[in-house]
Amino acid sequence: MKLQKKLSLLQKRRWRIRKKVQGTAERPRLAVRFSNKHIYAQCIDDVAGHTLAYASSTNKETEAKANIEGATELGRQIAEKAKAAGIESVVFDRSGRRYHGCVKSFAEAAREGGLQF
Repeated sequence: MKLQKKLSLLQKRRWRIRKKVQGTAERPRLAVRFSNKHIYAQCIDDVAGHTLAYASSTNKETEAKANIEGATELGRQIAEKAKAAGIESVVFDRSGRRYHGCVKSFAEAAREGGLQF
């Protein structure tokens, strides 16, 4: 019962954020998702419904885990892939998570990689 309440509150936060945060072709949405084992990040054009750049810790060449060091590494990777796709600035979508820990290190690494948000 308690877990269902937490998950429903998390989903409500995601929906509330998604009403306000929208990505376009010029400024796509950088969505980041953390699970217990992996991290997933993608730059999404919501108008066209396309993913422009994608990076995750499930790749064989990536040694990233779902911790602060892995988030930093993945932030650099998504910045490189976004720059290769011609993306300069993005809108950051934290998926309802607080801006500290892994989310903060991911965002700072993406900014150091050249993305503006």
